[in-house]
Amino acid sequence: MRARRSSAPPAADFLVIGSGVAGLRAAIELSRSGRVLVLTKGHPLQSSSIHAQGGVAVALSEEDDVAIHLTDTLKAGHGLCRKEAVRVLVEEGPARIQELIRWGASFDKAGGKFAFAREAAHSRSRILRARGDATGNEMVRVLIGEAMRQRRIRRLDYHFTVDLIVEGGRCAGALVLDEHSGRRFLLPARAVVLTTGGAGQIFARTTNPANATGDGVAMALRAGAVLQDMEFVQFHPTALYLPSSPPFLLSEAMRGDGAQLRNSKGEVFMHRYHPMGALAPRDIVSRAIWAEMAATKSRHVYLDVTHLGAEFVKRRFPTIYSTCLRYDIDITEEWIPVSPSAHYMMGGVWTDLNGATTVPGLFAAGEVACSGVHGANRLASNSLLEGLVFGARAAGAAVAYADRHEMPSIATHEAALSHEHYGSLDDAEKLRSSLRRTMWGQVGVIRSGESLIRACAQLSRWSQLVAQPFSQRDALEVKNMVQVAQCVAEAALWRENSIGAHYRADFPQAKRPGWQQHSRLSMGDGITGAAPRKSRGLLLALKGRAG
Repeated sequence: MRARRSSAPPAADFLVIGSGVAGLRAAIELSRSGRVLVLTKGHPLQSSSIHAQGGVAVALSEEDDVAIHLTDTLKAGHGLCRKEAVRVLVEEGPARIQELIRWGASFDKAGGKFAFAREAAHSRSRILRARGDATGNEMVRVLIGEAMRQRRIRRLDYHFTVDLIVEGGRCAGALVLDEHSGRRFLLPARAVVLTTGGAGQIFARTTNPANATGDGVAMALRAGAVLQDMEFVQFHPTALYLPSSPPFLLSEAMRGDGAQLRNSKGEVFMHRYHPMGALAPRDIVSRAIWAEMAATKSRHVYLDVTHLGAEFVKRRFPTIYSTCLRYDIDITEEWIPVSPSAHYMMGGVWTDLNGATTVPGLFAAGEVACSGVHGANRLASNSLLEGLVFGARAAGAAVAYADRHEMPSIATHEAALSHEHYGSLDDAEKLRSSLRRTMWGQVGVIRSGESLIRACAQLSRWSQLVAQPFSQRDALEVKNMVQVAQCVAEAALWRENSIGAHYRADFPQAKRPGWQQHSRLSMGDGITGAAPRKSRGLLLALKGRAG
């Protein structure tokens, strides 16, 4: 895999948009059947994958098996997982991890055996870790190394994908912006695999990197793809809370190893909310922390690892220890101020079990996709495994599709591109900040019909400001953020019950009539669905689908 900075981009049979775990695994698979071009906005090492701390869940230990992993995942998803997709994940996961090990991945061991850890909602210790809390970093390192050995993989860094090209009802490539020169150009492809990650940046507090702006979801929506389950946003309970720092993630593995949550009075409180205490599912822990913050009029609670011993903490969580120390917190001696932050999108671009979207020629994998694996709430540490398993499956399906189709012609799009005029977005950073605050305050951990209606109205107004084409990355990102935020807010308003990561204060019951339906969104001229409310005339058509 070689980086390119030439004026003429290399020809490719396949485009992979995004370079995290799912994208890299897809590129490796695709390279066996044709030329692959990997597009990355910004630096290739800025993906969410590389920051993943906790580990990768896989049924490889002697006390575990795939049936137990399947049951745990379905339980965490609150009845809204696609069981067939979960079965694919847990059954193919071990082979994908063993493959990664053959390519050079080094996971932590104890006594010559893998040191499996346990995290919330897992009934077995099945979490593989690398260097304590650097699992994503290790997996990306190995995948990049394997990709670099494939001569048919090329990459374009600092290239922002503006939109997907749709020609004759199929995805025919992408419109790309060179971030250095400002030049726009079209890249045709026989198939496109979308692996752009999530959209945590639509919220004021998020564990996601700054580039997680929902670009893939937005461009797929504009290309005609169907989105599913966009109301389900997982809020990680424990992100560092300091005015001077970003919300750095404090791995759930800390609670798995005995860390306790304390309120501002120093009281351990999780046992009052769930029998599993600090190891309850993430949605329950996040809402419990929110309740404690409200009751004590505090902006955070505390995570306490001081009783675990300094040597253990330093060895087990070296990245967390060193990061907190930079902010003058010695976690071996002090409680860590934490509060919830947006962490993972369970919803996304709908795909079948092989990563195919509703747009022929377009495939998706990883956090950008909604394969049905996560349902209403992702089981901890399933996401890296999903990237490996479904990255490979999406690539295989893309190859099969490309074998039946020639390289598309994009001549009409090239002619149109030469005549396109671009607008400007005044103070894009201000709009981005306002959007993030609105989503955090109105569409956050706890929602209500009133707050969601306010958010939808504001997002509709902002959508008019970003309706035109832009030439700068910052404006293009804000456009994508507004569109994805609209989808999240609209789907959350549609779902009039509380389940998994979606909690409505005005509809706290989990199993109201129609609760097993899935929200599905596509570009349209109104909103319909099973929920009893009338169309509000927005640019989304929202439909419920059971199963």
